[in-house]
Amino acid sequence: MTDILIGTHALIEDTVQFKNLGMVVVDEQHRFGVAQRAKLWKKNERPPHILVMTATPIPRTLAMTVYGDLDVSVIDELPPGRKPVQTYHYFENKRLKVFQFMRNEIAKGRQVYIVYPLINESETLDYKNLMDGYESICRAFPQPQYQVSVVHGQMHSSDKELEMQRFKEGETHIMVATTVIEVGVDVPNASVMIIESAERFGLAQLHQLRGRVGRGADQSYCILMTGYKISNESRTRMNTMVESTDGFKIAEVDMKLRGPGDLQGTQQSGVLNMKLADIAKDGKILNLARQTAMDILRDDNNLQSPQNQCIVNHLRATEEKHETPWSRIS
Repeated sequence: MTDILIGTHALIEDTVQFKNLGMVVVDEQHRFGVAQRAKLWKKNERPPHILVMTATPIPRTLAMTVYGDLDVSVIDELPPGRKPVQTYHYFENKRLKVFQFMRNEIAKGRQVYIVYPLINESETLDYKNLMDGYESICRAFPQPQYQVSVVHGQMHSSDKELEMQRFKEGETHIMVATTVIEVGVDVPNASVMIIESAERFGLAQLHQLRGRVGRGADQSYCILMTGYKISNESRTRMNTMVESTDGFKIAEVDMKLRGPGDLQGTQQSGVLNMKLADIAKDGKILNLARQTAMDILRDDNNLQSPQNQCIVNHLRATEEKHETPWSRIS
């Protein structure tokens, strides 16, 4: 019998069955949808214990912490010897300055990531793309002095693995990539993360990408490159990244920008139509309501007392509208 099973999204599929699933750990939670996580509840006769892990909680999860449906533990310290990543936001006119900074870091023996939102040029989206970027980087950092790797999702898995291995072993100085490097990449010698068209990415993804550097003892840097014409929301995202490396603070801004989602539906972000409160603004009264609810359940766990029947009736009416207990899925 297998006691511990480690896998990808494939473990969620109906064909994977368990004899007695007691606990599920979901890492990189933001890469899973609500419906996917809900499937985990059906893997056993009784729902298993579930631990979700993430560097930046999605708005829905952050909202659920307010409602008391989640117990939260926060790791707010870096591993010993690591330094916080310094983050900067530059416009296109600083391109040559960024190139010189890259040369200086490479001269120190460091390595650089450059991440693009697109592989090829788009007719509808005015964003930097990887193929054009790769060519310009090769011109600015010519062989044999510099070696450049490229990785993207359309490459064959063996080719991607080869390029990643070359970078990991220090054979290449610069890794030009898409967000395929967002998780699972650990190169302590890489000290610079440059994110092109950073306005294209959400806060959670920006924070995840920044997490690819700062894995060694050396000072690391994240540079957010954007066009001049960015929205106020994009500017808020850039400023938040520059000002904070705290995943929870970043998630709070993300929730204010995108909304907490539908706790009884599948949306992980968006407007939550609360009748009396705004979860982003009314934290104090919501925490008071949460504590009141916990006190009621402590004194009347099954809600059997006459004064709590109005709560029971409301819950039943609400549950009739939803076939799946989405509100229990973080």
